Amino acid sequence: MFVSSTTGLRWVGKLNTPLYRMSGGRLGGKVGRAPVLLLTTTGRKSGQRRTAPVVYLADGERVVIIDTNAGNERTPAWSLNLKANPDAEIEVGREHQPVRARIADGEERVELWRKHNEQYAGFDDYAERLDRDISVFVLEPR
Repeated sequence: MFVSSTTGLRWVGKLNTPLYRMSGGRLGGKVGRAPVLLLTTTGRKSGQRRTAPVVYLADGERVVIIDTNAGNERTPAWSLNLKANPDAEIEVGREHQPVRARIADGEERVELWRKHNEQYAGFDDYAERLDRDISVFVLEPR
């Protein structure tokens, strides 16, 4: 049976979220050296709360996430949800923080991309494979 990479990512996320919460981030809290948080957004169509594990970069009090979707051409639902409603919540370990998202651009985007890619080298590879625009989100405490 063939399972698409989108379906595979969805299943990993569904398994990762309860493991992450149960263990306070000890299980599912890293991809290589890169830390993972749980991002809860409001579904742009359903209005329901949706949670996804996402690799992040801590940058002072703010957090940076990139919607490469592990190199998948499909934009992740969490990205579309943040664009429709920028208010969200993150979980890092057992800490919960309400945040507001904005999309970085210009020099800020270039610098945050560089920092993120130093932490997890996959982002440049993903960018080479994708034909869509990749958003760099800055999540700031509310």
